Amino acid sequence: MHYSETWDLDRIFPGGISSPKLQAKITKITQQLAEARTALTNWRTDADTPDNDWFVLIVNDLQKIQAGLAQCEVFVVAVQSADAKNTQAGTILNQLYQLDNQLDNLLNRFKKGLVNLDDSTFKTILTQPALKTVAFNLTEMREQGRDLLADSTEALINNLSLDGFQAWSDHYDTLVNQLKINYTDEHGQTHQLSAGQAQNMLAAAMPNAQRAQLMQNWEATWQANAAPFADTLNHLAGFRLTNYQAHGLTNFLQKPLELNRMSQATLDAMYQVVAEDKGLLLHYLQRKAALLGKSQLDWQDVEAPLDLGGQPTSQTYDQAADFVITNFQKFSPKMAHLAKYALEHRWVEAENRPNKRPGGYMDNLPETQESRIFMTFTGSPNDTATLAHELGHAFHADVIKDLPLWRQDYAMNVAETASTFSELIVADASVKAACDPKTKLQLLDTKIQNPLAMFLDIRARFLFETRFYDARKRGIVTPDELSTLMLDAQKEAYGNALTTYHPMFWASKLHFYLSDVPFYNFPYTFGYLFSLGIYAQAKQQPDFEDRYIALLRDTANMTTEELAQKHLGVDLTKPAFWQAGVALIKRDIDEFMALSAPLL
Repeated sequence: MHYSETWDLDRIFPGGISSPKLQAKITKITQQLAEARTALTNWRTDADTPDNDWFVLIVNDLQKIQAGLAQCEVFVVAVQSADAKNTQAGTILNQLYQLDNQLDNLLNRFKKGLVNLDDSTFKTILTQPALKTVAFNLTEMREQGRDLLADSTEALINNLSLDGFQAWSDHYDTLVNQLKINYTDEHGQTHQLSAGQAQNMLAAAMPNAQRAQLMQNWEATWQANAAPFADTLNHLAGFRLTNYQAHGLTNFLQKPLELNRMSQATLDAMYQVVAEDKGLLLHYLQRKAALLGKSQLDWQDVEAPLDLGGQPTSQTYDQAADFVITNFQKFSPKMAHLAKYALEHRWVEAENRPNKRPGGYMDNLPETQESRIFMTFTGSPNDTATLAHELGHAFHADVIKDLPLWRQDYAMNVAETASTFSELIVADASVKAACDPKTKLQLLDTKIQNPLAMFLDIRARFLFETRFYDARKRGIVTPDELSTLMLDAQKEAYGNALTTYHPMFWASKLHFYLSDVPFYNFPYTFGYLFSLGIYAQAKQQPDFEDRYIALLRDTANMTTEELAQKHLGVDLTKPAFWQAGVALIKRDIDEFMALSAPLL
């Protein structure tokens, strides 16, 4: 079947970024905010026991406003992602951020109102049939309210963030969009690539020398622009640390852990296993170097596809889409149905063209109960894996779309569960379908990129960011210091297994510059290993689909530890669960080593 490689945004707001319906929606949200502000201002929580009907109404109104803003923001970000030169999108996005700030101020007032209720009244409220579904979320909000400052102070912080915190994050996008990286092709012709195009090229098949030259140009381009990137990163971290300090938070990991609804004990147990078991991946890196004709890998070789003369592993977009649907069907007909529907109804933007932002993502549209997926498809096995990954996110959103919005607000660590699970299905199917040892080896190499990233690359990001925030507490961190911190983190995470590294990674990785999610790293490792545990059970249990959906529907209804105990019967604070995932990784690496031995 043929699928379009460009998405349909007119189903959200027809007419592009100048859509009259978008402007009408923004006007309506503004009115809704004013009405909610009046309602909350009149709620004298120190004296009034809220009327149950009124309380249910304000809870629903706040969720409606939040859903409307998300609907608008997903659309505008989609326009901006597909066309990085669209300056009007940035202007409207800033307008929406201002409305976000107003909503945040109202939510803060609401949370403080919950705190002011006595325990008996609060428990009575939670028994209301209309609120039972969001009881966990309301309880969580009440706890968050205990740390809030005065309304005027919280409002000031939110308002200042527009031209501070959020502005620096947006500034990063502006800087990246201006970069041009030189690339000389096999015919000797030099091209200027955008950051996104260069990133895709580094993961594509090409001779070692050509890849090394592109990597050198990539590193040099970021280095030439190090000063503005260092300013941006320093000011983002400075704002965040100042905000933490104002709220009495001295541990900069406290907020990321709270946002992921997980404990320090779980994080420590996970990284204990990662640190102890990374050796099997270092063994793999040595073997891959030999297969590429090198004594040791350089940074750019880690993700380089192996070209061993097997059957071609590239696919057209249509082939990749059908492959994903077919293999989803084997595990879950509902997953396959959602994937087919998404592809047929143009939820996916995959066309390979200039002026697109780098990377990939899935965003949910809560009002129309659809998703939109952004990626760039070049035909590699990695791209097929990305498509499966993002469709996994979309499936997660689909199975909870009937729940109240607050019950859909799952944390980032469990957000990676459905996506990574979907990717595992397709990766295993790709290896199994290979018709000769060399092709199987190439596909195993692609599959092993996931644990390689989670154990080594993501670990390096976590080490860097932890040490950077420690240093930032003492003052501005210079570009050279940032590069040293990154180089040291990469060497530690990779066990000095590479000849060269990527010291400017602190500038080239978008995740360090996001204003909404701090420490956008360890949740990926969690999601990957958590998915491995689910995948192992899925292959053995015939009633998997229903149990899997039940788990996904609970992802915003309890802590991460409670979720794992309820649906998997495991304790995340103990190494045993994480080590079970490592066993599956070892199986793939053992097969890779066995298949590759005759080629040395």
